[in-house]
Amino acid sequence: MMIKPFGMAAILLALAGCGDLNGQAQQNAQQAVPVSFVTLREQPVTLTTELPGRTSPYETSEVRPQVNGLIRARLFAEGDYVRQGQPLYRIDPAPYEAQAASARAALSRARAGVGASESLARRYGELVKINAIARQEYENAVAASRQTQADVAAQQAALRSVEIDLVRTTIRAPISGRIGRSVFTTGALVTAAQPEPLATIQRLDPIYVDIQQSSADLLRLREQIISGKLSSDGNARVRLRLETGSLYPMEGTLRFADVTVDPTTGSQTIRAQFSNPDGLLLPGMFVRAELVEGVKSSAILVSQRAVNRDERGRATVMVVGTGNKAELRTIKAARTVGADWLVTGGLRAGDKVIMEGAMMLRPGMPVNAQPWSPGNGRTANAQGK
Repeated sequence: MMIKPFGMAAILLALAGCGDLNGQAQQNAQQAVPVSFVTLREQPVTLTTELPGRTSPYETSEVRPQVNGLIRARLFAEGDYVRQGQPLYRIDPAPYEAQAASARAALSRARAGVGASESLARRYGELVKINAIARQEYENAVAASRQTQADVAAQQAALRSVEIDLVRTTIRAPISGRIGRSVFTTGALVTAAQPEPLATIQRLDPIYVDIQQSSADLLRLREQIISGKLSSDGNARVRLRLETGSLYPMEGTLRFADVTVDPTTGSQTIRAQFSNPDGLLLPGMFVRAELVEGVKSSAILVSQRAVNRDERGRATVMVVGTGNKAELRTIKAARTVGADWLVTGGLRAGDKVIMEGAMMLRPGMPVNAQPWSPGNGRTANAQGK
């Protein structure tokens, strides 16, 4: 069959049109996706951890009577700051004053007997030399003299004991600090070494914060310091966040970690010390302590906004790979540092991590990569510019 010229021209035009469409589709498929990236670099990072804790007083003293008697007066206001040695209670001293007077009389009587017995022993000593008396009588006189001297010493001790009890009728503060409520009032009968204290004094400046941390975490921290992965000055700093969410204005210092692990919880107690000049911290308050663990000298940080999770829960990022093509990386990121992840595997210094545009990418797609700029209001990222 003969094809007419105008028919052949139409066919050629149709085929040319299909070729143009296929070329345009291929060009669109290979069009680079615009993305922004940051270049990773190693940098020193201070590692911290936040743990719950409770405040406890630096010193605590329960005030108890050391003698029996009736309380005649309370000499402080509840809640006041008391100083060491300050009178707190006065117990009726009359019985002890009477005992002291009796002890003084007994001491005077014992001292009076000393002179007579010593004089008799001296006379018998002269007489025994000339055999005027039996030696046994002389020895008896010497023994009697020594007995009277011993009686004097015993009476002196008895008087001293009574005088101590008399002094103890005024109960004084054993330490300086804030005194709580008075459990006993004027007129109450108290006894020496009674189980219930009259009041409790607590020294609140400085003050302790007892923090609970997993023994496994502490062991891991020690291993990292020993291996050189972390550096520590040996005087760890601690910051405190109060129940209201505000930050306590003063830094504390780590004092010690308990040498015993609680077998029921697997935790150790860490004690930190804080200055408390204004009395803002009170015993028993719940706080959160931020401990400075150490400094990692060559750390790599990746912004949390650049990290995603795959179907297996692994952390992944998109990087600009060879030939400006997107490359998926699986990374190890065990902890956060501020708004970043601390990366321990899967990335190295110099890698270009895609910050924006990664949601549109698949591995192998070409990208038009530009350095990321925090012009959208976000602060400059720690790992690169």
